[in-house]
Amino acid sequence: MTSRVNTSFTLIPNQKYRRSSRRSSYFSNTFDSDSQPLSTLGNFKALPLEIFQIILKYLSVKDISMLSMVSKTVSQHIINYISTSSGSKRLLLQDFHDLELPDREDTAIVEHYRSLGLLFKRCTLLLPTKERLKYIHKILADVSCFKFNGCAAPLQCVGLLCYGIFLQTLTAGWDELECHRVYNFLCELTHLSRKMQTVVCSKPGSARKLELRIRLFCRNVLLDHWTHRSDSAFWLTCILKPWPMVNQARLLYIIFGPISPQDVVPREWLLENNARLLILSGNNICFTFMASKAVNGRTIELAKLIVFLALVSEKELYCMDWAVKMMQKVCKVFSTPVERNNFLQSVADAFACAIMEMLQLVMSGDGDDDDRSFMNLFHLVQAQASFHKEVLYLTMNVLPS
Repeated sequence: MTSRVNTSFTLIPNQKYRRSSRRSSYFSNTFDSDSQPLSTLGNFKALPLEIFQIILKYLSVKDISMLSMVSKTVSQHIINYISTSSGSKRLLLQDFHDLELPDREDTAIVEHYRSLGLLFKRCTLLLPTKERLKYIHKILADVSCFKFNGCAAPLQCVGLLCYGIFLQTLTAGWDELECHRVYNFLCELTHLSRKMQTVVCSKPGSARKLELRIRLFCRNVLLDHWTHRSDSAFWLTCILKPWPMVNQARLLYIIFGPISPQDVVPREWLLENNARLLILSGNNICFTFMASKAVNGRTIELAKLIVFLALVSEKELYCMDWAVKMMQKVCKVFSTPVERNNFLQSVADAFACAIMEMLQLVMSGDGDDDDRSFMNLFHLVQAQASFHKEVLYLTMNVLPS
């Protein structure tokens, strides 16, 4: 009696299967002498494509990722599954809002996209970088919160964070040339360079929403997820390298500067934080910044900055002679002895003023943390003493023992 075959299923193409009366199951582990060798689909070769995709629905993303490494054929069928409406609906979760956990990187949806990044990494392993990126963009194109301007409430959304985790997992281990291609692809996709051009050429605060979007995209997608600083430094270099120094400084402020919860424009930094950034930026940038203030007659601001360079040096146990030599170098920018003397007097006055302000704060008890206020005062007095000691050494040309 001839059995009827349900032809409504779509059989997996290019796979021949011969039924054997000596096998009771498609998934038997033994084969008779007449059976063909297993195909690259293994036991899945006997299944209609629809059944194969149903099985994938019951596997976790991590399990599907492992399965994709079995063979090129299996990987291709998984890629086809991802492209289906049911596959994309299941894999491309979009519940990105209303997450109030203290560490949003530990949420389930973030971990889901970390696993999804690994799945895409394995499925597209044999494709050239350009083709991999095009395919991934095609799949992710419908996730609006992954787009630069895609979310109406970006501060309450982890969409870009998930996108960044996804890309981090995808590109882990890639060489710099491939990563440069990723950055260029993202720039073309989002018109990031043009948007940066707009904000760096505009008055601060005149494009508030755009500044916030740039900050969130750069931090969440490119910078914040890396374990090693060298990786973060690579992506930061990609962002900053095309711009002149003055625009680099502006972009750094937009990307890393503090922001108010009620506003999107970075608020003015404390002088101590400015001093820390200048020290970490290196001698050339620090001197250029301070020399600019000297040339423009902003002597009082410059004197206050010297005080806080000394304070940070004291707190972080940096060599105080660096701060003194930087002041000496800046002094040479002033064109007349009178200007230099006025600047040095301003430095002395700035030390005295800062100490009095901190002393008043400690004595009034108005500080949020009295112990912290007292320690700040202690460090400032120590900084003044160490600073003046180095000045005396320099003046008397006597090296410290």
